[in-house]
Amino acid sequence: MVKVPPSSRPASRSTSRSTSRTSLPLLTGLLLAVATGLVIPLQGRINGALGATLDDGIAAAVVSFTTGLVLIAAIGLAVPKGRAALRQILPALKERSFPRFYVLAGGIGALFVFAQSFTVGLLGVALFTVAAVTGQTLSGLLVDRLGIGPGGKRSITGVRILGSVLTIAAVVWAVSPRLGAATDVGSLVLPILLPVVAGCLMSFQQAMNGTATVHYGSPIAATLVNFVAGAVILWVAWLIKLLLVGPGHALPAEWWYYLGGPMGCVFIGLAALLVRSLGVLVTGLGMIAGQLLGSLALDLVVPAPGTVVALPTVLGTLLTLSAIIVATLPWPRGALASRGSVRGQAGQSRKKDSGQRPVG
Repeated sequence: MVKVPPSSRPASRSTSRSTSRTSLPLLTGLLLAVATGLVIPLQGRINGALGATLDDGIAAAVVSFTTGLVLIAAIGLAVPKGRAALRQILPALKERSFPRFYVLAGGIGALFVFAQSFTVGLLGVALFTVAAVTGQTLSGLLVDRLGIGPGGKRSITGVRILGSVLTIAAVVWAVSPRLGAATDVGSLVLPILLPVVAGCLMSFQQAMNGTATVHYGSPIAATLVNFVAGAVILWVAWLIKLLLVGPGHALPAEWWYYLGGPMGCVFIGLAALLVRSLGVLVTGLGMIAGQLLGSLALDLVVPAPGTVVALPTVLGTLLTLSAIIVATLPWPRGALASRGSVRGQAGQSRKKDSGQRPVG
């Protein structure tokens, strides 16, 4: 008898019924991914502003995660489906329905929020976006190939690689005016590495949350577990920083500084839901399109100091949308094969067919 490893055990019958209803058509899922991505630049602007106001990036991340935790806990307790999903958390962990370290996915979210709070003020939303997007796009291919997400392994086709390369090129083009306006590009290298790493890990977070959602029966439970893990890590880091350096400035009175956490609830919950239907790469690409559109809208409507919106910014955003279409359309197998290889395959097929014909 073949023993099934714990990580690959099927979900319970009730969980399977619950998650089967969350499967979305490609177009609907992609539009939801784009809409989710629109939240990220606004969250980045808010967390970055809070970090600058407090003069403490860790404290800003703590505030963001704590407010998000309070909100998702209230939602989970108020909604019947949320309460049912919360009751599935401990049984899923006891049965090892998935690797237990998946509950630490919130640590990746904590790193991403800290990267926003610490670097957006230095880089601006545009440069932060290109750094995070580069890491997210490349790791999305790897995560899909490894089959970490709930959708299993997805082949790395030439079209998907082309879509990823076009996306990175388009994002770089879109933020090129900001790079050109920078007085010292070399000083941006180290701050850029943090969002690159955070973006790279985001694909793993989405895959881990998507798998957990299958077994919990709702993204509410996965989102809550994320915020608990992230909040614990950030509170410990802030307390250590408090002992070593001391506190930063007092919390601001303006209400909008505290919207970063609720926006994180939207982002984490929808991402966990979407990766099951779309896969990690396509979900990430849709969110990237939303990030660029959101960054462009922010820079036009509420421009930050040093913001540069030029023709490459608009054209790069449009090219990104084209890259998403390239990566998500149901292209026929071997669509990027060279004409010569196609002819060779056709010739081999004809020879095989002629060899199988009976001689009359």
